[in-house]
Amino acid sequence: MQIVAYHFNDGRTTTIPQYRGLGSAFTTIFRQEGFRGLYKGVTPNVWGSGSSWGLYFMFYNTIKTFIQGGNTALPLGPAMHMLAAAEAGALTLVFTNPLWVVKTRLCLQYDAADSKTVKYNGMLHGLTHIYKEEGIRGLYKGFIPGMLGVSHGAIQFMTYEELKNFYNEYRKLPIDTRLVSFKYLFSAYYLTALRALIVL
Repeated sequence: MQIVAYHFNDGRTTTIPQYRGLGSAFTTIFRQEGFRGLYKGVTPNVWGSGSSWGLYFMFYNTIKTFIQGGNTALPLGPAMHMLAAAEAGALTLVFTNPLWVVKTRLCLQYDAADSKTVKYNGMLHGLTHIYKEEGIRGLYKGFIPGMLGVSHGAIQFMTYEELKNFYNEYRKLPIDTRLVSFKYLFSAYYLTALRALIVL
């Protein structure tokens, strides 16, 4: 295993593993930390991603239905789809930003026992500690950049809705006709890959 030293702004020096690729990372972590090491960080991701996507879909469907006036067969067009998705993203961030702050800090702490860095024991400890030490502002650090980041989700959902509507119109079916499962899966994979290319 290769070790590389990094110097942080606080003058602290620590060593972290340097991986040569996915396979190297997998074998190194498994060899050093065992099977449990491969699942470090699952809890913050479940908290963050689970709540984010759950809230996002709830807000998006509620806003879209409101704009449609309850008529799910009414086409909205790209602008309204993007507006609904952007509003859903913004509302979701309001509720989940504290979770992402804690998740980021949990990811950044490495060998904190050898430094003055506070070691968070988990999500709840992180949330309560940041609130006590930094107040509500501490839990909403990065909120403005996060708001700028909702644009990619808005573009993805707008594209998804327009493609789905186009496909149903092509089949001469109402736009709210449900697709079969594998078509949803294909659409989600295609749009996620497209979004990744745009972001990169």
